[in-house]
Amino acid sequence: MARMTAARAAVEILKREGVTDAFGVPGAAINPFYAALKASGGIGHTLARHVEGASHMAEGYTRTHPGNIGVCIGTSGPAGTDMITGLYSATGDSIPILCITGQAPTAVIHKEDFQAVDIASIAKPVTKMAVTVLEAAQVPGVFQQAFHLMRSGRPGPVLIDLPIDIQLTEIEFDPDTYEPLPVYKPAATRAQIEKAIGMLNAAERPLIVAGGGIINADAAELLVEFAELTGTPVIPTLMGWGVIPDDHELNAGMVGLQTSHRYGNATFLESDFVLGIGNRWANRHTGKLDVYTAGRKFVHVDIEPTQIGKIFAPDYGIASDAKAALRLFVEGARELKAAGALPDRSAWAAAAQEKKAKLQRRTHFDNIPIKPQRVYEEMNKAFGPETRYVTTIGLSQIAGAQMLHVYRPRHWINCGQAGPLGWTVPAALGVAKADPEASVVALSGDYDFQFMIEELAVGAQHKIPYVHVLVNNSYLGLIRQAQRAFEIDFQVNLEFENLNSPELGVYGVDHVKVAEGLGCKAIRVTDPNELGAAFEEARKLAAEFQVPVVVEAILERITNISMSGTNDISNVVEFEELATEPGHAPTSIRTLKV
Repeated sequence: MARMTAARAAVEILKREGVTDAFGVPGAAINPFYAALKASGGIGHTLARHVEGASHMAEGYTRTHPGNIGVCIGTSGPAGTDMITGLYSATGDSIPILCITGQAPTAVIHKEDFQAVDIASIAKPVTKMAVTVLEAAQVPGVFQQAFHLMRSGRPGPVLIDLPIDIQLTEIEFDPDTYEPLPVYKPAATRAQIEKAIGMLNAAERPLIVAGGGIINADAAELLVEFAELTGTPVIPTLMGWGVIPDDHELNAGMVGLQTSHRYGNATFLESDFVLGIGNRWANRHTGKLDVYTAGRKFVHVDIEPTQIGKIFAPDYGIASDAKAALRLFVEGARELKAAGALPDRSAWAAAAQEKKAKLQRRTHFDNIPIKPQRVYEEMNKAFGPETRYVTTIGLSQIAGAQMLHVYRPRHWINCGQAGPLGWTVPAALGVAKADPEASVVALSGDYDFQFMIEELAVGAQHKIPYVHVLVNNSYLGLIRQAQRAFEIDFQVNLEFENLNSPELGVYGVDHVKVAEGLGCKAIRVTDPNELGAAFEEARKLAAEFQVPVVVEAILERITNISMSGTNDISNVVEFEELATEPGHAPTSIRTLKV
């Protein structure tokens, strides 16, 4: 039996569990682990500038490819607490990441030793497991269990805290005979699926709500096949965007209070049956439950049994992994189709596409300063179906979801439940690291961009290119819009006259200088007609210099983006003039039908 330090055993397990990349910040209490990482080889490491940034890089990495598990590493105390936001974000969106922290020696953990904190207790509410390992011989089992938990049931993050003396202790461990534990995922039965299909077939105007669980399960192709077999229109959630291409004849658009389409909400409100798969009925999708549920029946399929009935009681619930359920849905639908026992849904599907052609928002404006809608129009022209978009929160994300187009799973990589400002830069770096050949385009408002702007230097140092579209109105735009209900405009203004960049006027921070100071390239655009050329130049610069390239669009200070102020999907306010002729929305999926 081989003898090695517990830290080395942990690294060997990471490799055998499929880990090839990690993100982190070394320090005194985690240095033995870093020594093992270096000695063992085989795992690349990206040095973050902030430990929270490392956790979001790990998130982006996981979200890019099926089977990926991002790993973030930090020293004791504040490094662990910095990563809590990443763990919260990961658990909210069912994303497996492994957080490894160093800790003070076991003998002094409870003696207020320097940077000693009970990180396991702090992390427990936002992880599937959080543990401080107090016996070196338990390290292999704890890591084995961590990967088993991250992959089993509803995916999610784990934190393992390793005291420095535990890392240094030698143990008996044979990496050559190590085997990962079998993954457990609940699976639907044929009887359950037959009942659900029976309810679908009994409806006149059914819809499928496709959630992020379908993407996590790598089951998008099965979802599309089932929709095509049954002729059922699909409503992707924000986390499920990309499960069915935006231009597919059965894509009915998104529903919700904010990140929704006019046609998506209109079609949903006419439906009489909803089959939800891998979704959690998030409140910004449903709004008021009495409006959302009135006049329609629901079947809910989710990998986590406690999610069924958590928001509202469905008419029927199935605890199942999305792929396992969809395999049976497809099998059952094929048999019914062969027997001629499926209803003709063509008129209902056509009605959804008719709304898609008529109920559109205007994107084409020539205003200076630039209206944000024009930025997304130009992004649709410049960035193709292969683009992986990355974004988190704010009016930029909401407007982007209303106006951009996504055609493939994992090509809208969005922090949904937590939505922490600052997420976008490090997450985009994680995505670009996971898929170096991809066209990665991040989208931020100015405040999100400023939160973790230092992580741009990570892209410069480690040669991680991507394009970052920065829409700058020098405002906390989403909060300003929400404050309208309180008749205030308070503590949301970011404007000031920058004495070093007077040409900016009141827009304050010179993002171009900051990005360049961090080793990246940046382009500022003030004329909407120059956006397309700027995006093309950004792609060339990213390819040439292998660094992040920022395209900053200077926006008008105030734009109210379509959303409901009454928590009601039947009452979404359209603040801007709507598209009334095809030229108003030249990049819409369907040519506007007047």
